[in-house]
Amino acid sequence: MPIHSSWYILYYKGTKMIRITNGKLVLPDKTLDNHDVLIEGSWIKGIVPASRAADEDAEIIDACGGYVMPGFVDIHSDYIEQVAAPRPSALIDFNIAVKEAEKELLFHGITTIYHSLSLYNNAMDVKKEIRKMENVQRLTNCIKAANERQSLIRHRFHARFEIDNIDNIGLLKQYIEDGRVDLISFMNHAPGQGQYGDVEAFKSIIKDYVPDRTDEWIKAQIDQMKNRPVISDEDCRDIARLAAEKGISLASHDDDSKEKVDYYRSLGMRISEFPITLEVAQYAREMGMYTVAGAPNILLGASHAGNLAAHEAIAHGCIDILCSDYYPAGIIHAVFKLVNHYGYPMEEIVKMVTLNPAKAVNMGEQLGSIEAGKSADLLIVETLEDGFPSITACFVDGALVLRSHYVTGGDRHAAHT
Repeated sequence: MPIHSSWYILYYKGTKMIRITNGKLVLPDKTLDNHDVLIEGSWIKGIVPASRAADEDAEIIDACGGYVMPGFVDIHSDYIEQVAAPRPSALIDFNIAVKEAEKELLFHGITTIYHSLSLYNNAMDVKKEIRKMENVQRLTNCIKAANERQSLIRHRFHARFEIDNIDNIGLLKQYIEDGRVDLISFMNHAPGQGQYGDVEAFKSIIKDYVPDRTDEWIKAQIDQMKNRPVISDEDCRDIARLAAEKGISLASHDDDSKEKVDYYRSLGMRISEFPITLEVAQYAREMGMYTVAGAPNILLGASHAGNLAAHEAIAHGCIDILCSDYYPAGIIHAVFKLVNHYGYPMEEIVKMVTLNPAKAVNMGEQLGSIEAGKSADLLIVETLEDGFPSITACFVDGALVLRSHYVTGGDRHAAHT
């Protein structure tokens, strides 16, 4: 009996030129029909009219009428925490977690991932083993090692530095010096500002984590978090200087005022992650910062924390980048929702998950668009009968690392009769 496989992962880079044909090419400024993409080695060789024969020895990849777009560059994702700790106290071997996570990320079109790990002091008695500093350090070692061995995608480390984490300023600086960090964001999750401006909502979140605690205990914890000392301006500027010397981009997080944007801009930050209000998002963009929203926000129709709705911000032209945040599948589905439901041009939205994030982290010369001379990180995206998009082929550095197909219910039945 034939075996029907709905997907398989490869790591194949042949010696022949590759020609991707019969697809709609999503370029930075337009979506182009009747043209093919040529791949030679690790690079995009060029774009040619489909009617003109390419090298006769080229391997032909049929896009089946789907979109051909760059691989997604996800600059903010804490998904690795879910893979490494599927239960709060259950830690899977971190090397296994990284290796298995990349397979899932690949299926969602993410070819470059910035694993966002928190470096913070936990003022609360929350038993989340994965966020203990010793485990964060172990996981960063595994992320670094992933880029030094065979891997399916690019792994990068996004250090989310909580500004009350005074004890680990030296560790962050050492990571910068050692070349372990690829992106740094300064965070402040203290209640009463930023993401948790609504203190009552924050209390509800605490109760979800520690339902057995009394209201008095929760109030004491919140008061302690509000009054925690934070990193000095001198240390902030020193970290920013070290990062600049290494070419590492800096990001602010949950900006809720123009004053906060101005301060972080003075440190050289060029990315504003998850601005809280439309006014602040508009101001950050006016100040030349790349603004970031979460793809899950698009799928939910609003922020899960009750803050700025991403679709509203995009409608006002003040979001540059979409990231997966906590849900990797969100990127591809957010792209198609924005195109099909809200009516945006495909190329405009695809730039938010490819070229714009690549530029924000100083990789725009190598990644993020279908242009001759860039790394051949490419996706073929087809639309299924149910209307959902599916990534059916993926190249990373010119290597065909994924092919997939769907079979109908009738075909599955026939395979077992």
